[in-house]
Amino acid sequence: MLIKDSTQSHYTLSNDPKLQEGHAIELDKEDPIAHAIALFDIPQGVVYLDGNSLGPLPISAKKMAIDVVERQWGQDLITSWNKHAWIDLPITVGNKIAPLIGAKHGQVICCDSISVNLFKVLASALQMNGPTRHKVLSQQDNFPTDLYMVEGLEQMFGSHKCSLLTCSADQIESVLEQQGHEISVLMLTHVNFRSGEIHDMQKLTQLAHKQGVLVIWDLAHSAGAVHVELDECQVDFAVGCGYKYLNGGPGAPAFIYAANKHITSLKQPLTGWMGHANPFTFEPGYKADAGIKKFLSGTPSVISMSVLNAALDVFEQVNMEQVREKSVAMTCFFQRLVAQTDVLCGLTLASPLSSENRGSQLAYKHPAAYALCQALISEGVVADFRAPDIIRFGFSPTFLSFHQLFVSVEKLSAIMLSEKYKQAEFNRKQAVT
Repeated sequence: MLIKDSTQSHYTLSNDPKLQEGHAIELDKEDPIAHAIALFDIPQGVVYLDGNSLGPLPISAKKMAIDVVERQWGQDLITSWNKHAWIDLPITVGNKIAPLIGAKHGQVICCDSISVNLFKVLASALQMNGPTRHKVLSQQDNFPTDLYMVEGLEQMFGSHKCSLLTCSADQIESVLEQQGHEISVLMLTHVNFRSGEIHDMQKLTQLAHKQGVLVIWDLAHSAGAVHVELDECQVDFAVGCGYKYLNGGPGAPAFIYAANKHITSLKQPLTGWMGHANPFTFEPGYKADAGIKKFLSGTPSVISMSVLNAALDVFEQVNMEQVREKSVAMTCFFQRLVAQTDVLCGLTLASPLSSENRGSQLAYKHPAAYALCQALISEGVVADFRAPDIIRFGFSPTFLSFHQLFVSVEKLSAIMLSEKYKQAEFNRKQAVT
């Protein structure tokens, strides 16, 4: 059976009733982007299925971290703002991210965190679409920070200028049709952080625009794993982070996308000096940059942004069509392995059954999901837990092999069979889950 996702796949999944280790080995032989695995520095013996939460260390990023600290900062000091183009990093990194999300250069800038960037684009969109519209429509189980940012704006400005309206994923279209005249912004996460369910970006963006609604997409679980075409879908704004599938390191800066048609006229509220048209004139009055740089506020975090810049070099070795193709193959392969293993029958798939309707992850429900996850980690298979009862497996195509997936399911089966997960050490909740 060929795994397909709009184009013919390079990965042939066996029709055999039961997948064996040999099938994984054959898939790895067929893999056209297997060479990318060598670009990462991952501990030996670890199967890392948590790249959707924190990407591992690219070798290029490690080298850059050393260089930017020891040579650029250590030796060249403040001259590095010009000598090593530190001042240009937000645009340089933004332009590297742009092709990964289907955007032309000049529409993406790297800065701050997703939360801060959401504040900027939400405030901008609400101003653009006011004053008669004030509602921000989102999904009930959106990632909490997205909803929190709307609540914060509502507290600041009052519900007559900003109010949060939520609904389930299957109600979005009907709510847009019924209340579109009151809705200012549709804010959705492209790939759901728990289930991995993926929205039809083009369809929902078009429906929103027909109602005069501006659209913000959160690409936290899309950028670097799912083929996205922001320009083609005529998206207004998007945000995303640098530390998941882009492998930029813990706390790596995020990014903002703004469509060209909006950039000149929009006004974002965090008018810091780096967003000024001429920051080094040190004028007392603010004059916004005419381009995407107007989304900058304070001084960029040079060390972390330099590391992200280097990490993005991985995507010079692969393209997003290849990444998505392998992602689909991997989720299908893992899904079948779990389904064919009797001892794992207690795991309930919480992700869409069809690979076309999910991102690069699989979520399974189990009453002991947290303990299972901790026991797996002790065996060298790193997944993560999402409350209340989900164990989540992320599939980063650039550094994972099919054989690693086979090994991870074998280890999960052994843990379930031996009931190792019931040990007290695996049931003590840690601060970060």
